[in-house]
Amino acid sequence: QRQNGRRTQLEILCKQLYETTDTTTRLQAEKALVEFTNSPDCLSKCQLLLESGSSSYSQLLAATCLSKLVSRTSNPLPLEQRIDIRNYVLNYLATRPKLAAFVTQALIQLYARITKLGWFDCQKEDYIFRNVIVDVTRFLQDSVEHCIIGVTILSQLTNEINQADSTHPLTKHRKIASSFRDSSLFDIFTLSCNLLKQASGKNLNLNDESQHGLLMQLLKLAHNCLNFDFIGTSTDESSDDLCTVQIPTSWRSAFLDSSTLQLFFDLYHSIPPSLSPLVLSCLVQIASVRRSLFNNAERAKFLSHLVDGVKRILENPQSLSDPNNYHEFCRLLARLKSNYQLGELVKVENYPEVIRLIANFTVTSLQHWEFAPNSVHYLLSLWQRLAASVPYVKATEPHMLETYTPEVTKAYITSRLESIHIILRDGLEDPLDDAGLVQQQLDQLSTIGRCEYEKTCALLVQLFDQSAQSYQELLQSTNSSTMDIAVQEGRLTWLVYIIGAVIGGRVSFASTDEQDAMDGELVCRVLQLMNLTDSRLAQAGNEKLELAMLSFFEQFRKIYIGDQVQKSSKLYRRLSEVLGLNDETMVLSVFIGKIITNLKYWGQCEPITSKTLHSVRKLVKLSAVQFMLNNHTSEHFSFLGVNNQANLSDMRCRTTFYTALGRLLMVDLGEDEDQFEQFMLPLTAAFEAIAQMFSTNTFNEQEAKRTLVGLVRDLRGIAFAFNAKTSFMMLFDWIYPSYMPILQRAIELWYHVPACTTPVLKLMAELVHNRSQRLQFDVSSPNGILLFRETSKMITTYGNRILTLGELPKDQVYALKLKGISICFSMLKAVLSGNYVNFGVFRLYGDDALDNALQTFIKLLLSIPHSDLLDYPKLSQSYYSLLEVLTQDHMNFIASLEPHVVMYILSSISEGLTALDTMVCTGCCSSLDHIVTYLFKQLSRSTKKRAAPMAQESDRFLHIMQQHPEMIQQMLSTVLNIIIFEDCRNQWSMSRPLLGLILLNEKYFADLRNSIVNSQPPEKQQAMHLCFENLMEGIERNLLTKNRDRFTQNLSVFRREVNDSMKNSTYGVNSNDMMS
Repeated sequence: QRQNGRRTQLEILCKQLYETTDTTTRLQAEKALVEFTNSPDCLSKCQLLLESGSSSYSQLLAATCLSKLVSRTSNPLPLEQRIDIRNYVLNYLATRPKLAAFVTQALIQLYARITKLGWFDCQKEDYIFRNVIVDVTRFLQDSVEHCIIGVTILSQLTNEINQADSTHPLTKHRKIASSFRDSSLFDIFTLSCNLLKQASGKNLNLNDESQHGLLMQLLKLAHNCLNFDFIGTSTDESSDDLCTVQIPTSWRSAFLDSSTLQLFFDLYHSIPPSLSPLVLSCLVQIASVRRSLFNNAERAKFLSHLVDGVKRILENPQSLSDPNNYHEFCRLLARLKSNYQLGELVKVENYPEVIRLIANFTVTSLQHWEFAPNSVHYLLSLWQRLAASVPYVKATEPHMLETYTPEVTKAYITSRLESIHIILRDGLEDPLDDAGLVQQQLDQLSTIGRCEYEKTCALLVQLFDQSAQSYQELLQSTNSSTMDIAVQEGRLTWLVYIIGAVIGGRVSFASTDEQDAMDGELVCRVLQLMNLTDSRLAQAGNEKLELAMLSFFEQFRKIYIGDQVQKSSKLYRRLSEVLGLNDETMVLSVFIGKIITNLKYWGQCEPITSKTLHSVRKLVKLSAVQFMLNNHTSEHFSFLGVNNQANLSDMRCRTTFYTALGRLLMVDLGEDEDQFEQFMLPLTAAFEAIAQMFSTNTFNEQEAKRTLVGLVRDLRGIAFAFNAKTSFMMLFDWIYPSYMPILQRAIELWYHVPACTTPVLKLMAELVHNRSQRLQFDVSSPNGILLFRETSKMITTYGNRILTLGELPKDQVYALKLKGISICFSMLKAVLSGNYVNFGVFRLYGDDALDNALQTFIKLLLSIPHSDLLDYPKLSQSYYSLLEVLTQDHMNFIASLEPHVVMYILSSISEGLTALDTMVCTGCCSSLDHIVTYLFKQLSRSTKKRAAPMAQESDRFLHIMQQHPEMIQQMLSTVLNIIIFEDCRNQWSMSRPLLGLILLNEKYFADLRNSIVNSQPPEKQQAMHLCFENLMEGIERNLLTKNRDRFTQNLSVFRREVNDSMKNSTYGVNSNDMMS
């Protein structure tokens, strides 16, 4: 009775979890069900739910709970229990073929998970989880529903084994995947092809839902087999450009036999569009089989069949009106060139006909620009690759690209221009808004357009002149509609982008004088257009057209400005004839003029401002630059203004602006203090204004915040640029001591407003950063110590105040608190490792600045949960790099901390050792090394006869560590685990703390070694024992550099030998579990 009641209660909770719309009820249900999954008798309850559960949701709960149980790494289920669950699931699915789809799915997922994780488990010399095909055969010999379940099991299993999961080491995943590939995958693929052949032989009734479902699962299965990561290269799912499928040599027979390829082409023509995209996806993979699978004759034959199939699809293109089919077919076309050479393609029997069909298909696709825009990339990539190979093709057969490439170029250009009117008229999404996509297409076009370049240029000149003339006439006319003007601006925007792209596609060795002269024609037109649009900026401007101009300038600079360009280039001859620009300096003056115009008129437009500020090089001598250095105020550059209503956080571009100005100023600054003072006048005025405001009790807070944020962003830009001692010291003397109190006051007032504190803290962190040894004070100067006092004061002020905020919601905790703390950690790290302060003097003279800063660091640290330290990348990098400096130079401080703080720091190191970020992991190794070395030294000292009495803190620290030996032991096991079983990317760093850990825990290390040796198969144990013997060969009981280096060398040999030994063994992963 009680069980029934408990079951009904669980079913109600499941319903609430999956069906209710009320958030509170759902959260309560979720909480109760989490408790259920963690309860000790969860396993038996799950079986009960599956046996007698009346609702699909309770069956789903049982299946997902079981998946969690079999996946857990700590305290895994025993082998017998997992075998029972697997057999139970198979029987359950066989006797209930009509379960709800999501329940079947969850149970199959459970079967796949058990099989994957138990792949190397043996029972009586038999790999108990590997007879997958036998498990499935009984399903395939039964009804259609059973068949679907059988095929889905294989499909899901292939998928599951192909995907790494974060809870198990990558090396374990690869071992399972490789073993599955070698033992089962080809049989599964052959089975899927045979079943597909049977299905296509019968007249399937695809209107029947179950037969349709079966065919779909078979295609998914074939696709999963072909999509398998055969050699462990594609960790990233999104990269479509890994165009080679590394089919194992043992699969050759399937691909040499043309019936496999034929099967998929036949299926494509015989099944409805809802299924054919899957067929095309399989064909994309088959077309990408690695070249080395065939010899030349075999490859030519295979390619010939492939091209025939493509030709047949192009001759009967009805199904391509389905966007999914169309997309996959475009991918298939792209693979023709990514995997085969133009020289091979032209030898195919029907090449002339096929290239004509592909060109027509591409032209039609480009003209219908609104249909499947994301597929265009593949078509352009095919033509880009074809055009790029023209100079290298050795075959005597004609490639005919000189005929068809210009058609593709023309279709792309004209279709973009014609789209403008429709987009504006119907309010559609404008492709120009997607900068990444436009850039990608232009990169492709830059190669395509350079093929038969005369035709491309003639077309661009003709279209540009038409649009520019219409545009001018519209501007001069009094009654022209804004719509017409917008259309011409849109057309000109595309043309400017495209002209930039084709100029950027120039290759110096293949370019002729005639082509350079043509480039000159195009450049003249863009510069004339720029003069026209700039003259109108006071009334109106077009943001997209401006961005296109900047893109054009970038391409032009890359190709025609620089030391490698011939000054006699035909391009400059044309520019001087038309516009009087004789050389690159004159063109640069035009560029700078444009930069200033943009900063002046487009100050409010972040994309234009930030792109404009990117291009300030080789420019110092120009008069325009001198103008900027003398007039960087808001009347000339509106984005430096304060009165505008922009957001506080929108002033980021100011830092970039002042970094650029600072670099320009430094070129000729030398030791000229007057020039520096002159340059700083606007900033001096701003500081004085804020000081004035702070001195009165009532001031306009908004205005003060704006002025301050703008000012500190400007200063940070300058401080970043000044990386030489003379210039930085001028800046330091300018800001300290006069203006430091203002920054401190701002932190006191607005500590809870991140938009104000972040820029101030970042400025301080920049000022104390000894970049390129720029902070070098004279022997008689106390400035290093005074600068540290200011830093300590700011960290203490900010830290103590930010801790008064109390509990913050999870989604705001980073912005309001952790970001500021992270900058404080970076600031403290910079000042502690800057090498311009002797920290011993603080205690000597009773100055508490160092103590205050370190105590604030501890308070801040304890207010952050461990998980947050690793969840926020910037915080973890700043914390772990600070910890490295503290353990290196301030170990006495760490040793004096309370036991709970020491344990907190040690467990943060322990967790960081397994972090994905290599920088964090390396920092932890280094910190751990410093701590272990300190401990080892103190222990050695305490055992010496006439040792000086130990400092009180060292004694306490030793005592804490002796009370908690498990902490250091756990780290020893983690480091060893990573070195033996994982893909260890920073082996040298890992080796440094390991020796100290071993010497501090010799007995534990011996136990660990024995358990690893015993976990190996009997025939491997001797070899593993020997590896450990050699590891400690010639190692003495000290941490001197010579001894450490020897250990590091031994360790690389050890790792290599252990890996070789385990490669040849199907070791159980128990050793791993023992260590976790």
